[in-house]
Amino acid sequence: MADVLCSEQFGSGAARGCRAAPDGSLQWEAWGRRWWGFSGAFTAKPGGRDGGGGVAPGTASPPFSRLLAVFLPQGFPDSVSPDYLPYQLWDSVQAFASSLSGSLATHAVLLGIGVGDAKASVSAATATWLVKDSTGMLGRIVFAWWMGSKMDCNAKQWRLFADILNDIAMFLEIMAPILPFCFTITVCISNLAKCLVGVAGGATRAALTMHQARRNNMADVSAKDGSQETLVNLAGLLVSLLMLPLVSDSPSLSLGCFFFLTALHIYANYRAVRALVIETLNEQRLWLVLRHFLQRGEVLGPTSANQMEPLWTGFWSSVSLSLGAPLHRVTSSVSELQQLVEGHQEPYLLRWDQSRNQVQVVLSQMAGPKAILRAATHGLVLGALRGDGPLPEELEELRNQAQAGPEKESWVVVRETHQVLDKLFPKFLKGLQDAGWSTEKHQLEVDEWRATWLLCPEKKVL
Repeated sequence: MADVLCSEQFGSGAARGCRAAPDGSLQWEAWGRRWWGFSGAFTAKPGGRDGGGGVAPGTASPPFSRLLAVFLPQGFPDSVSPDYLPYQLWDSVQAFASSLSGSLATHAVLLGIGVGDAKASVSAATATWLVKDSTGMLGRIVFAWWMGSKMDCNAKQWRLFADILNDIAMFLEIMAPILPFCFTITVCISNLAKCLVGVAGGATRAALTMHQARRNNMADVSAKDGSQETLVNLAGLLVSLLMLPLVSDSPSLSLGCFFFLTALHIYANYRAVRALVIETLNEQRLWLVLRHFLQRGEVLGPTSANQMEPLWTGFWSSVSLSLGAPLHRVTSSVSELQQLVEGHQEPYLLRWDQSRNQVQVVLSQMAGPKAILRAATHGLVLGALRGDGPLPEELEELRNQAQAGPEKESWVVVRETHQVLDKLFPKFLKGLQDAGWSTEKHQLEVDEWRATWLLCPEKKVL
């Protein structure tokens, strides 16, 4: 048998070899068929000079694989994160359930404004619709200003919040015709909630697209996500055409279908968000990993930490950590500033209020991502001193000192934790990198305040 002269492959698919034919031409092996599945890979074959229009020479591409190429990013699965497929599957289930619920809600709203009622006023219906839309537009602007910067840090929790709020909004729409005396107020509140859903859902979808895109292919991932959603909504529309005539005459049956679809929607959303494995650290994931490190000396990997991350209560942590706090709120005298600066050369100043378990961190102009990560770690370590779990020996001594000493001695504890972190943080940082965490960027909530101070003999850039 002749030796293989060369080979080629498409994406992560199986390679085929090429040998020299007796007449001197290149003789390519037939493409091996590889069926796509939950644990397998999807392989699409490009057209070449030998024709075929996307079909590899000598074989016919499976129609199912061709169809999937329309809805999956180019280079799948290597061009996206490993959690892409389970997330998108559950996301499609929740979108289908939401589409059916939305049809029931739209039917109720149209019934409430008088569609099909000869006595209904067109001008009254128009006024109701305009008030409803204008309320939602104002709410969208205010909510984006108020919470827009926080959604990157807790994308999972905001995604889940958006979908639950969407279910509440649709429930209000279904109940609106039953309460005609406050119909306008009800649909306005519902539309306001839906606009908040639009802001939160769109913002978190963008954040998750950044996580899923692994080849600078955010546009392709986003476009294919839109195609998947369109297909699901089309399927939901067709099913709605069959469902609505069956339930429209029975309010109790409509409500029963809505509650069933809502339960499916929430469950699918929970499974979709739980399937995500984000490799960047926000405050919750950092706290989970740090606590495990302090107690056992090991760093949790992204998969384990993401599975443990709280989704329903993930907006709050045990310690109130404020990164990028303004200097004028942290200190008001020269002596306090000296206490914050002395004993370390880090590009941040930290104040700990034990009574409220609040940590305020002033960042230097020179503070980079690793310095911010250390500052957040420092703040969470101080929070751990207020807890009951086991700690390394040096931190256990500081815990006893903090719990026994007066409030005014907090700055002494902060200074000594700087010395502990000088030894502890490099090991923790290396453990994060070895475990697969991205330490060059983070999803910590950081305000824009920066400061400089002259009492520190040397500033260190991280």
